[in-house]
Amino acid sequence: MIIKSLELANFRNYEELNISFDKGTNILYGDNAQGKTNILEAIYVSATTKSHKGSKDKEIINFDKEEAHIRTYLEKENVETRVDMHLRKNKSKGIAIDGQKIKKAADLMGLLNVVFFSPEDLSIIKDGPAERRRFADMELCQLDSFYLYNLNHYNKIIGQRNKLLKDMYFQPELKETLNIWDSQLVSFGSKIIERREQFVKQLGDIIFDIHKKLSGGKEELVIAYEPDVSIEDFEKQMKYNQDKDIRLKQTTTGPHRDDFSFVVNGVDIRKYGSQGQQRTAALSLKLSEIELVKKISKDTPVLLLDDVLSELDSNRQNYLLNSIGNIQTIISCTGLDEFINNRFEINKIFKVTNGTVNCEN
Repeated sequence: MIIKSLELANFRNYEELNISFDKGTNILYGDNAQGKTNILEAIYVSATTKSHKGSKDKEIINFDKEEAHIRTYLEKENVETRVDMHLRKNKSKGIAIDGQKIKKAADLMGLLNVVFFSPEDLSIIKDGPAERRRFADMELCQLDSFYLYNLNHYNKIIGQRNKLLKDMYFQPELKETLNIWDSQLVSFGSKIIERREQFVKQLGDIIFDIHKKLSGGKEELVIAYEPDVSIEDFEKQMKYNQDKDIRLKQTTTGPHRDDFSFVVNGVDIRKYGSQGQQRTAALSLKLSEIELVKKISKDTPVLLLDDVLSELDSNRQNYLLNSIGNIQTIISCTGLDEFINNRFEINKIFKVTNGTVNCEN
């Protein structure tokens, strides 16, 4: 799968943009705050319907406009597909594939798989559990529409249950309805736990070898799933914690509290790893993500590197660039020196200046 071209209207700082990509390596370079990341963000929205930053639709529409458009042309096995996205500040987004409107975002998932790597991702290991859950969810939602369905329902139920817990302070009789929400929470949550277990096993098989090579054979990385509660104990634990939940006015049990551990040579590097170890593990994680997408989707993802090379030392840079292979890659950076120094093959170069993009080759 490759992205042939991207058209934007009133997206972030782009009033209008039409850009065609090479199937190999594409470089977007320019000073900071010119709009390089915005192009990568638009691609990510086209693939997942969501911003990699977690921004809401109204935040990514040009400040003084009411709506924005993203049109992406994809090609797989010589067949072209067009994805249109209509973003509106006060309404839900509209999505069409080849001119046909789709009702659910899940119908778009898997059409275009992207792996997004930004400097913030280098903190996945050392940051809190929420970042690690977000990584797993972002990848699983692309690869598994059933997981997306369960996660969306689970999150809605958590919101509704938490609201009920707050309302019960004024209306104690509402406690009678709590068991209904608990039953639904266990049902959807159990499916999330089961899929995350499978995901970590799949990822773990890949990441072990990648990390060993990346660390020069010195380190062995093991990733493990740490569920907040097991499927077997979920229902019982929900009942046990009901009084505590009522007191705290929030749901304290479930996969929204899961974590994932990263252990190098027997040491949990979330707490005790050096910055170098944590960054190497994060890079291994992203490279494993690429391989996992290939394995599950039987297709190559599009790799989006957002100014990440400047955050890596030369050894990690070289390993990342050498690992790209035949994947379409779109890289943002402030200068071309890092690529020239690495004698890296560049297929297309774009200079980005204040919301305008010029192809230089």
